[in-house]
Amino acid sequence: MRIHNVMEDFVFDILNDTLKKMPNVCQCEHCKLDIAALILNDLKPRYVVSEQGYVYSKTDLLSRQFGTDLTTEVIKAVMVVSENPRHDKN
Repeated sequence: MRIHNVMEDFVFDILNDTLKKMPNVCQCEHCKLDIAALILNDLKPRYVVSEQGYVYSKTDLLSRQFGTDLTTEVIKAVMVVSENPRHDKN
């Protein structure tokens, strides 16, 4: 395993789940990456270099109600990007 920021996994998992419930929001790759970048810039990274570290980080973060807080941040970022897409509106 290489060095990896576990926060990216959490952000994309929750982002993809949230977008499934928001069909009127642009779901293109560019918008998804813009949303993820907005969120990740405000989060402390959590780097791991092993599967054991990955599992520990995942368990540690989920035990703190992190998912709920992250979902709130995802929704905020979705709204920002939706109101200011960096591509033509379809």
